[in-house]
Amino acid sequence: MQISRMSGMSSATGSAGIGPRVTPLDVLRLLSEIIAFGSLSLWGFLDWSMPWSIVWGIGAPLVAILVWALFLSPKAVFALPRAIRTLIELLVFVSATLALWALGLPWVGLGVGVFCVVVGVFVMRREMR
Repeated sequence: MQISRMSGMSSATGSAGIGPRVTPLDVLRLLSEIIAFGSLSLWGFLDWSMPWSIVWGIGAPLVAILVWALFLSPKAVFALPRAIRTLIELLVFVSATLALWALGLPWVGLGVGVFCVVVGVFVMRREMR
């Protein structure tokens, strides 16, 4: 069994050697990303009037997904130091929290923020092993 430290996802292969094994932490990380992008989309569609609601509802999560793909994904285009990656990840999650706060859902925003940060801490601990 071989484990790679380079990717964000666990890449331990089973005895059959068929691709990376997905862990519960990988699922939680994906869930935190989907919640963050969905929060930004909700903010865009609900907090702005037409036609800006369409621009922000599609544009805000699109920008966050682009930032994630370029800098934070396991196959990121740009390799950055861990501290910078952590800062960018935190900014994405804070923006989702603030988006929910702006919608008048401060407790939901706080819950999303805490969930995303806790998952991020566990992912970082796994990557540092």
